Amino acid sequence: MSISDLNFVTCDLSIPFPQPASRQLTQTMADNKRKWVGDATGARKAPNLGGGAGKMSFAQKMMAKMGYKGAGVGAVKERTEQYNEEQRRQAEKRGEEMEEDSSEEERKARRERRKKGSGAKGGVSGGRSGEGTPVGPSERRKKPKYRTVADVQAAAPGLDVPPAMLSSIVDATGAQIKTLTSAAGLMVPASEAQPQDSEEQKIAKRERLELEAFIEAWHGLQEQKIYIEEHEGQRKVEMDQEEEELEKLVEITGMVEELKLGGQANSTSKEDGSDASSAWERKLQILEKLQDGHKHDIERYALTEAAVGALSPVFKQEMATWDSISEPGVLVKDLERIRTILGVKSSDELTTGAAYLDLDDRYGRSRRQKATTSYESLIYTIWLPKLRTTITNWDVLNHHNLTSVVGSWRPLLPAFVYNHLIDQLIVPKLVAGLQTWDPRKRQYHHKTQTLRHAQPHTWIFPWLPYLPPYQLDPKAPDGLLVEVKRRIRQVLDGWDITAGILPGLSEWRDLLKGELDRLLVRHLLPRLSLHLSQEFEVDPSDQDLGPLENVLKWYEAGFFKADVVSRLLVAEFFPKWLSTLHLWLTTEDASFDEIGQWLSWWQTQLPDALSSHKDVRAQWDAGMAMISNALDLLEAGDSLDKLPPPAAGPAKPIAKEMAKKVEASKPAAPPPPPAVEFKDIVESWCAEEDLTMVPLREADPTTGLPLFRITASATGKGGVIVYIKGDIVWAQKKGEKGVFEPIGLEEKLVERAEGK
Repeated sequence: MSISDLNFVTCDLSIPFPQPASRQLTQTMADNKRKWVGDATGARKAPNLGGGAGKMSFAQKMMAKMGYKGAGVGAVKERTEQYNEEQRRQAEKRGEEMEEDSSEEERKARRERRKKGSGAKGGVSGGRSGEGTPVGPSERRKKPKYRTVADVQAAAPGLDVPPAMLSSIVDATGAQIKTLTSAAGLMVPASEAQPQDSEEQKIAKRERLELEAFIEAWHGLQEQKIYIEEHEGQRKVEMDQEEEELEKLVEITGMVEELKLGGQANSTSKEDGSDASSAWERKLQILEKLQDGHKHDIERYALTEAAVGALSPVFKQEMATWDSISEPGVLVKDLERIRTILGVKSSDELTTGAAYLDLDDRYGRSRRQKATTSYESLIYTIWLPKLRTTITNWDVLNHHNLTSVVGSWRPLLPAFVYNHLIDQLIVPKLVAGLQTWDPRKRQYHHKTQTLRHAQPHTWIFPWLPYLPPYQLDPKAPDGLLVEVKRRIRQVLDGWDITAGILPGLSEWRDLLKGELDRLLVRHLLPRLSLHLSQEFEVDPSDQDLGPLENVLKWYEAGFFKADVVSRLLVAEFFPKWLSTLHLWLTTEDASFDEIGQWLSWWQTQLPDALSSHKDVRAQWDAGMAMISNALDLLEAGDSLDKLPPPAAGPAKPIAKEMAKKVEASKPAAPPPPPAVEFKDIVESWCAEEDLTMVPLREADPTTGLPLFRITASATGKGGVIVYIKGDIVWAQKKGEKGVFEPIGLEEKLVERAEGK
């Protein structure tokens, strides 16, 4: 049997717990009750509530039922189950075991043994130790705990314990404790080996304490070792990552250097287009390789700036020799290959629905941004001037090539560049061409079509897919359709009615919608009314229908509704027609058969929908009534001179009345936006700059204007005092309280507000 199986190291870990006050109080009460029971003959004899002679009261019966025997709390022999459970719980709390089956005599004997043991240990009767510390009757001796050599070595694996520290190992397996002496394997009783509390025992005890301290320190060292190993592994991983980043950075640096050297053209052949094309292709290949290999590091290492900087000289050479009209899509496919490294995002594509996120909510114009990217600067400074030159010399009738250029480059253009191209270059060119439009017929024929006589929709409609929404709003304050509407109004004001319908006018109905109807009512309908009034005459002998047909053409083409044309006929046609009928009926040789045929013929000259209209129908009925009245006069033998003349027609002109109807039918215009004061603009600017504008509830003594404090402090203190006069902010001078000077909404005001 090995030493580790037999020997133990003593380690007294038990801690004495003080006796609860409730337990001591219970014991004292039990002792006092015993005194009362023993002194039955005294003056204070305990009352006998047992089963003696005599009758028991109700209270005595209830106490007897609960187990009370009249012998006091300490002498009660029968306990309830609840009391036993409470005693068992208290014993478990103290670390004791309660013997439930023992008799009262055995429990009393144990208490006596405990009392004797405590009295012998203290050396003083009465339950007090020599030091005066009270010793309770239930206080138990501390039980030592032992650990084997294997436990000690297992507690600190790897710790080399000297043999000398194990010389005080004891064997506690038998009935008698033995100490292991220096002679290997020799066991002698501990009492014979050394005297009690000898110097060697004290040294052994200190050795055991030191051994415990060494074990604790060893544990700390082991934890530090584990932490250092983990930290070392983490550092190693970080070093590996740094090495990978370094390798990646070296690779990127090499490719950027290759971009710098690989695309340089020979100085003697700068004018050679093939050399520039080869340099362009070499740089494209390098950028494409850099983009594919380091797609996620473009923003981290600012590869966009490097790519644009390397591409800019060659791009400028390509643009210098580019003929945009004959080659609209040149370089587009090349730039599409490297669009990621150039920073061309999908939000720049106006063809997608997300593109309008960069447009102003009200007018669709692009919002201003603080700074442009390198690619945007490249397009704005090199590509856009080339297009500006092209558009200056461009004929708007030849729209195919330029629309191809815009359509090809549209996915690559930033929003502000595209809007500048449309608003500042293309639309003004279209408006200028629109102003030269003259729809009147040419007196002689040209072999080629000129801009002056070409219908505008033939060269404007191809641009509609490329125009932003605000250019296609006829109700906007400005835009292409607003200019179209203005030009159509000018043409209608001077249009010759005998020339028929304005060519190409119907093509604008879908775009202008209700605006075109209002234009016709206000500017064409008065001219039609004037044309009927001056040019049309009713002559049964030689009727000229030309003026009436000129008017009905606009109705048949769908430009006017039946209500409008019927009112026009009632105002201009039927008064002349009824006057001619009255004149014919009052002549001496009037033939009613011819008059009836004439009436039927006129009804067929108007379109059926118009002839059956209620207003026109009422005029036909008025003519029939006049003929009937003339027949009545003939039957009565009266003269036809008594035939009453027709009633006067409606007030002229009717264009104003029709315009009122059109205006009433259109929806009410939204209320104008509230006027924006300059103070609101200043407050908005302060909010954007994280500043606070606080009214001081004071007025400047010189101007009488209210004073404000603009400050960057959240408490509303400090900053600069200002007042607003018109559209100018006046700030108080530093060091001069009553002097103010004008200041702009700029960085200087921000610094003053921050107290700088």
